[in-house]
Amino acid sequence: MNVKIFTVKINVLHILLLLVYTGVYSQTDSSKYVKYSPEYIFREGFYLSFKQVLDNNPIPKSRVITNFDYNDPDFFDKILQKDKIYFYDHLGNSNELRTRDIWGYSRNGFLYIKMDNGFFRITMVGSISHFIASETVYRGASPGDYYAYSPYYDPYYRMPYSNETTEVRQYLLDFNTGNVFLYDENSFRILLMRDPTLHDEYMALSRKKRKQQIFMYLRKFNERHPLYFPKN
Repeated sequence: MNVKIFTVKINVLHILLLLVYTGVYSQTDSSKYVKYSPEYIFREGFYLSFKQVLDNNPIPKSRVITNFDYNDPDFFDKILQKDKIYFYDHLGNSNELRTRDIWGYSRNGFLYIKMDNGFFRITMVGSISHFIASETVYRGASPGDYYAYSPYYDPYYRMPYSNETTEVRQYLLDFNTGNVFLYDENSFRILLMRDPTLHDEYMALSRKKRKQQIFMYLRKFNERHPLYFPKN
């Protein structure tokens, strides 16, 4: 699954407000759900969709069709190196799915999300979650860059080198929608609008302090708006 990164622009504010106010996970039935804490254990397996994450209902690794040892510490890494995953569903039917189309997986109780060409651990789980991932960035050459000659040896044709770099970036995962945003002030303050009091407090800060205190207010928001998951 190629996760779409949402960016925030002021001229589409009304659209984003509809987005952040549309909650898809508001269950607080104490008989079925429990408030998330670092002690909560995500069931081990592969999440094919974000809905499976919310339900804590992955495809168990025991249902994966493979010759690899299920107890191998590198089981997930080996499976995810393949182009496709083959597994049995709850009815016993065999299925296949492209590895790039899965949402992520859980290993040792921790969540990992698919981004670009890799899987990355969600280090802070909450109503607004935080994680770090590496991304391959391609940039075209500018007029001042070096050029490579055409493979046809035309001395009058020059083709710009392709600049490919890997950058480490921070992201926010909105657990109300499953949408992923770049970790920046614009994205965060829009997500923070779900709590008007906290949003107004944050916006009263100087712009410099707003950038510096994103993480602190992220924690405040998650404390005020706990995340709930099904009981294990």
